[in-house]
Amino acid sequence: MTLTLGQFQDAFVEALYHRPAPQLAAVASQAAFAVYRNSVLAGAVEALRANFPGVEALVGPAWMQEAAAAYAQRIPPDDPRLILYGAAFADFLEPLQRCYDLPYLADVARLDFAWCEAFAAPLEPCLVLTDLAGMTAADLATRCLVPRSSVRWRWFAQHPAFTLWYHSREGLAWPPDQPWVAEGALLSATLEGVAQQTLEHGGCAFLDACAQGLPLEQASQVALTAQPDLDFTDLLSRLLAAQVFRPLSFA
Repeated sequence: MTLTLGQFQDAFVEALYHRPAPQLAAVASQAAFAVYRNSVLAGAVEALRANFPGVEALVGPAWMQEAAAAYAQRIPPDDPRLILYGAAFADFLEPLQRCYDLPYLADVARLDFAWCEAFAAPLEPCLVLTDLAGMTAADLATRCLVPRSSVRWRWFAQHPAFTLWYHSREGLAWPPDQPWVAEGALLSATLEGVAQQTLEHGGCAFLDACAQGLPLEQASQVALTAQPDLDFTDLLSRLLAAQVFRPLSFA
């Protein structure tokens, strides 16, 4: 049977990952194909190790190598940009973390991948404080603040995931006075790289509301409902400094 290029490529990928591909049985049985298969798998494993340094710092290179190999065999890359490989790695780690008494491992993986997403996203213009000059509070209340595509945020209700991730990723000692509390994270890519900081519950709720298209007045109410003691003026100032939003649209 003659295969189209697309059919050949699909069958080739199936054969690479030891899945049934009878159309390429003769090719897959060759010794050279095994070498190619091992090289592809090794590349996927190395990409995962590079994308999840926080995870590897917690579990060690040998454990990470084994987990990455198991993941790569089950879920091969589907994007030529290997910096975006591992979107489901955190979910893959969920059942494993319970076995090793590391209940925060999957969340550290989520932050590792969020860093990759922020880094790989296109840089867009950002809203700065001077852009708001001349606008009244009533004008601003009806505007939607849209997060840039290179910004990621997340709230972690069970543990200080940001501090765990940051100290693991940077090879820093755990602060002896660090409380074990819920924590949010904000990652924002700029021309200088990916900036990261903790973010309170109200801040995460506010960005969720902004991403849903709610105007500033409604989004701020969502934030204050999530965290009644939130200093919203301070939050907005910090988000503007972190270059979180796109410029305002007046269309």
